[in-house]
Amino acid sequence: MFDLPHVRLHVTEHRAHALRCGCGHETTGVFPSTVTAPAVYGPRVRALGMYLVGYQHLPYARAAALLSDWLDAPVSTGTLAAFIAAGAEDLAPFLDDVHAQITSADVVHFDETGARTAGKLRWLFSASTDRATFFALHDRRGYDGLEHAGVLPAFSGVAVHDGFKPYRDYTNLTHALCNVHHLRELLGVIEQADGDPRQEWAVRMDLFLCKLHVTVAHARQAGLGQFDPEQLTRITTAYQQIIMLGHRTNPAATVKTGKRGVIRQTPARNLLVRLDRDQDAVLRFATDFRAPFDNNQAERDIRMIKLQQKISGCWRTISGAERFLAIRSYLSTATKNHQPIPVALTALACGQPWLLPVAASP
Repeated sequence: MFDLPHVRLHVTEHRAHALRCGCGHETTGVFPSTVTAPAVYGPRVRALGMYLVGYQHLPYARAAALLSDWLDAPVSTGTLAAFIAAGAEDLAPFLDDVHAQITSADVVHFDETGARTAGKLRWLFSASTDRATFFALHDRRGYDGLEHAGVLPAFSGVAVHDGFKPYRDYTNLTHALCNVHHLRELLGVIEQADGDPRQEWAVRMDLFLCKLHVTVAHARQAGLGQFDPEQLTRITTAYQQIIMLGHRTNPAATVKTGKRGVIRQTPARNLLVRLDRDQDAVLRFATDFRAPFDNNQAERDIRMIKLQQKISGCWRTISGAERFLAIRSYLSTATKNHQPIPVALTALACGQPWLLPVAASP
């Protein structure tokens, strides 16, 4: 039988003795750096509080109840909030370092999602790599929010995203689109067509992208850094032939359905036009092996934020949201670098957070 021992708080009393020398000089002992008041919770209690709120996404009241029920630690919700606030404040150098390393990375994944904060829908932006995660919150979803996050304006590598229009305003970088989104839209066209030969292009494009994904994966496993020019020509030619087929069977609508506005096109036509216009970004994973096929990295990172809001509800204040995002960035980055979460949080509770090592040059 494997069981847990009964765990209770361990109380340590510190005394700072004061002694006076014969010359009259008085010397007083120094308390440990973690002892900042006559009665304080130690770093492991603070680390566990941050873990329950920032990693397990418990509401403050439920986290406080767990600490009280299982550890006989009557921590109030206000004290838990103070743990998070102090931890977030100590993470300022860490966040600056993460922001700088993400901005200078070769490939960065971007995503955005709505997040209710202080009674209003605001927008959360994420920028992440396989080593680091950074979050930013802003009132607006578009270009202003991306500028506030501050990664894209100074980024010059490969930006992987889902085609959100404001990303295209940045010409200082290389764009790579998430093809999982394209496969999902192609499947919608195929299912809606229900065998209609006019959408044969969608079937072919779906098969083409899936096969090309496998081909690129095999080339990477073989140690290749890129395809040869002839193979790239065959790839782009095959892609363009599918697009041409789609244009022949899905011509642009020319009759207005309403009195005002642009002429409405079918979903199949809209997808076709985007795949034609963004060919370079769609095929980036094949022309530049640094770029991935999908944007799953960003979606995995941002999914934890959506999970937190489902479990604990919206954030009541902007400052509270920013503190949680700072803790979440720290935990996500530590996990990606195989750092034990209890160790990383205990270091943070001691005011000495783990820092992300500088990435080695390729």
